Amino acid sequence: MWLLLCAALMIVFIAACAGSGTGGGQEAGSDSGSSGGSSDSGGGSDEGSSEGEIELRMSWWGSQTRHDMTEEIITMYEEQNPNVTINTEFSGFDGYFERMAAQASGGNLPDIMQQNFGEYVNQYAAEGLLADLGPFIEDGTINLEGVDDTVIESGQVNGTQVGIPTGTNAMMVAYNPKHFEGTDVEMPSNDWTWQEYLDITSGISEATGHYGVSYTEPDNFFEYYLREKGESLFNEDGTGLGYENDQLLADYFSMMKQQIDNGVSPDYSVVDQIQGLEDELITRGETSIHIKNWSNQFQTLQQTAGTPLEIAMLPGKNNDQGMFQKPSMLWSIGENSKHKKQAADFINFYTNTVEVFEVIGGDRGVPIKPDVREALRENGLSEAQEKIFDYLDVVAENSSAPDTNFPPSASEVLQALKDTDEMVMYGEMTPEEGAKHFRDEAESILSEQ
Repeated sequence: MWLLLCAALMIVFIAACAGSGTGGGQEAGSDSGSSGGSSDSGGGSDEGSSEGEIELRMSWWGSQTRHDMTEEIITMYEEQNPNVTINTEFSGFDGYFERMAAQASGGNLPDIMQQNFGEYVNQYAAEGLLADLGPFIEDGTINLEGVDDTVIESGQVNGTQVGIPTGTNAMMVAYNPKHFEGTDVEMPSNDWTWQEYLDITSGISEATGHYGVSYTEPDNFFEYYLREKGESLFNEDGTGLGYENDQLLADYFSMMKQQIDNGVSPDYSVVDQIQGLEDELITRGETSIHIKNWSNQFQTLQQTAGTPLEIAMLPGKNNDQGMFQKPSMLWSIGENSKHKKQAADFINFYTNTVEVFEVIGGDRGVPIKPDVREALRENGLSEAQEKIFDYLDVVAENSSAPDTNFPPSASEVLQALKDTDEMVMYGEMTPEEGAKHFRDEAESILSEQ
């Protein structure tokens, strides 16, 4: 089993950072669910604690900014629920799921965990490691009144509700408009073509003397590239690749390598040195255009860059069919948790409390509750938050449904894609050889699941 294999390598990686605090919060709307200290119907109190006292473990990945904001939100909840202590575990995305695999192998997943839509949540659900949240929605512990059905369903795997979206999200292009001042290079727009993408990124690189665009690893970007052309990464039942013509991947590789060879984007030797979101090239002023992250990460990028940035949709003549909204992340509960109802109560608090999103902003996406979104707009959004909200409105009108057919071994396939991409970019394979190599690797992985 994949979790046990990861655990054997990563057991020494497990590390926890404890955190708790005090604060206050107020839920939006009169239809909100429970926000008080619910007793747990799923098990007894933690060992070593007095009757009624509950300890939860909560894990997430993200930037230091997200860590700080999440700790502040946890103190709000603990103030309202003085019998609850939430011990926290967090890291960057790299290594997060390896650590969780080690915990899963020992039946010790966190009570509350941040899960990733697509490949990872499907893997954990397939192993029966995530609790069914449906009963907590039905009994009102988690209040989702007014949430769009498609948003709720995005947290389901094979009809079981295993996650609650933290917010909605979309891929984005972030760019620095100051770099375009005094040049004749057009800025990115919501309807730019692939040829315009190549012309603009190379033009601004020549005009500024630095990179025109960040390098984008292929997992999400190639998925978008396929969708924009009417194809998909996986077939409908997740048993194979969803596209038949390998020239699609060869063309993608060729485009990316051309930009590296021309100095328009950095190669992997530069990319591998980037230390998290706050260290991206656009935050350092070393590139003008950034196509790598999601809309929820715009706030941190702009804050770190120290200068106003703008957002545009990804390039392509058919970007309305390539673009999609997805959960930024999901809140899930470990099946092994002895305090599922209390964990569900925290998820409800996060989902329905206006003050939560006044702290977190758009870092975990635009709130899924309409009354929370309305309250935030009425209270006033920051400049970055306003741009995120406005961008998601544009994407909502110019996108199609996300692909959900990620097989349990999707993360292995995506790693094979990245490994192949790296070999092609370093010249160890031609784009055509890389496209064939990836298909062979993907089919081998998918045949064993």
